[in-house]
Amino acid sequence: MLTGMNEDAFWQLIEECRPTEPDPDAERLAAELTDRLAASPLFVVTGFAEQLSWTLYRLDRKEHGQGLSGDAFLSTRCAVVAAGRTAFEGVIRDPAGFVPYVTEHIWAESLLYTRDHAYERITGEKWNRSTRYSYESHSNTAGWAD
Repeated sequence: MLTGMNEDAFWQLIEECRPTEPDPDAERLAAELTDRLAASPLFVVTGFAEQLSWTLYRLDRKEHGQGLSGDAFLSTRCAVVAAGRTAFEGVIRDPAGFVPYVTEHIWAESLLYTRDHAYERITGEKWNRSTRYSYESHSNTAGWAD
């Protein structure tokens, strides 16, 4: 399957679009990602959506989300992604790295809508596709198994 974006390209795009100044809820990151994706071929948008869902799915684990509402957990996982590959890989290696995102209420829900907005700008239609992995909280059943 041609997705137009592998994991390295995904993280490179995140890094290139991250603002240098503080971006508390990743609003500027999401806007820049949307602009870049909307200027790309459609298969890049769908590839980005697949990589984002896979990345969020990998963070969907009991050791990260226990005690959080589904929405809060999803927005917090987005914040880890918005922080970049180094932050993501650190949290994957050591779940304690997730704690500051929770205790400081760092959210980046806007990241979820980049694919929708870019897709609509390219096609004039609403995003109505599924990704291979669900990014919804608690969808990674293996990550929540005892």
